[in-house]
Amino acid sequence: MATATTPAPRKSLWQKHAFFERNSIWLIIGILLVISVGGLVEIVPLFYLKSTIEKVSGVRPWTPLELAGRNIYVREGCYNCHSQMIRPLRDEVERYGHYSLAAESMYDRPFQWGSKRTGPDLARVGGKYSDEWQRQHLADPRSVVPGSIMPGYPFLAESRLEAADIGQDMKVNALYGVPYTEEMIAAAAADLRTQATTDAADAEALQQRYPGAQIRDFDGNLAFVSEADALIAYLQALGTMVDFKLYDDKANIR
Repeated sequence: MATATTPAPRKSLWQKHAFFERNSIWLIIGILLVISVGGLVEIVPLFYLKSTIEKVSGVRPWTPLELAGRNIYVREGCYNCHSQMIRPLRDEVERYGHYSLAAESMYDRPFQWGSKRTGPDLARVGGKYSDEWQRQHLADPRSVVPGSIMPGYPFLAESRLEAADIGQDMKVNALYGVPYTEEMIAAAAADLRTQATTDAADAEALQQRYPGAQIRDFDGNLAFVSEADALIAYLQALGTMVDFKLYDDKANIR
């Protein structure tokens, strides 16, 4: 008489998982597989997007003088103590201004978001203080902010700006997508002098190439264009290109 066979017991999920715990090679292969799949799911869609940054009206490339100032900002390591990214949190928005938009950094190579705030965020510092305040702050920070631990940079006002290669710098930026035209690059040296020395003859052409660019003697010394001219011009431009009233969405501020 035939007897019914007892089906083999099914392995539990724990028993299946135990196989990977006892075989480290298979565990490593499994980990790599999971990470690879997760990474592909996040990365691959980006290759099918023309841009991950929404264009914002008003954002333009840096002028030659502002670009030179930005280079000095990077050279002196200002990003180590100052961020340029305001998060959409109520305390940050109330202190620094509208939260940062991705488009504001679309022409920065590299961006200056920063990861530490020994000093305040500078994303909206443009126009917050006068040029005279900026000059005093660079020369002797404690003369305007008594509790500041920032070192002084008085040599910037005494150092002539070496900007013979600013056109080449703009060419390199253009290779990375910054919309500098051949006309902008050809006029780079002249535009730099015009913005820092208030040369009225070329001011209109500069404004056409860089709408909203501020044209004046930033360091208070018309004898020559200094590194302080460039750095102050850059600082005074930060956060001034976008009309944030168009992007005021308090519902997104937590």
